[in-house]
Amino acid sequence: MYKLALAALLAASPAFATGITIEVAGEASGTITIDLLEDIAPQHAARIAELAAEGAYDGVVFHRVIDGFMAQTGDVEFGVSGGDTARAGMGGSDKPDLPAEFSDVPYDRGVVGMARSQNPNSANSQFFIMFDQGYFLNGQYTVVGRVTEGMDVVDAIKKGRGQNGSVRGTPDMMKTVTVTE
Repeated sequence: MYKLALAALLAASPAFATGITIEVAGEASGTITIDLLEDIAPQHAARIAELAAEGAYDGVVFHRVIDGFMAQTGDVEFGVSGGDTARAGMGGSDKPDLPAEFSDVPYDRGVVGMARSQNPNSANSQFFIMFDQGYFLNGQYTVVGRVTEGMDVVDAIKKGRGQNGSVRGTPDMMKTVTVTE
């Protein structure tokens, strides 16, 4: 009985959700569905689900978007639309950084990875979605999910400029992010 109750509790927890749905607003408009890979990166998948369940990702911009490479978002500290997003990409959440959970899952089109600083154990809230393959990232960044629907929306996200892909003007944003089962 105890094991059954514990299993039900864990299954109901946002940390054990199977995915997120992102409603995108801006130049891109539509829905992106992401399957979180709890079996590959359990701590990172739990973090994304936890922040989504708290509403922390709602209104956060895609601050770094490099055509042919990836679209980055998730800075819940400095990336909230309507505020001063000049420092977007430099922040995280109020939760501790996570240790790397590297795997052999390759960075193909539609793969979702955790952004981090030079320190491999510094992922926190930011993540990126691959426009195309980027195998040079394999084993260097934690793979946390895969886009299962909405790659056309990902492809339409407003692109940034320059080598760092900084988005000028009004960036596209994650209007709402919800946890899905």
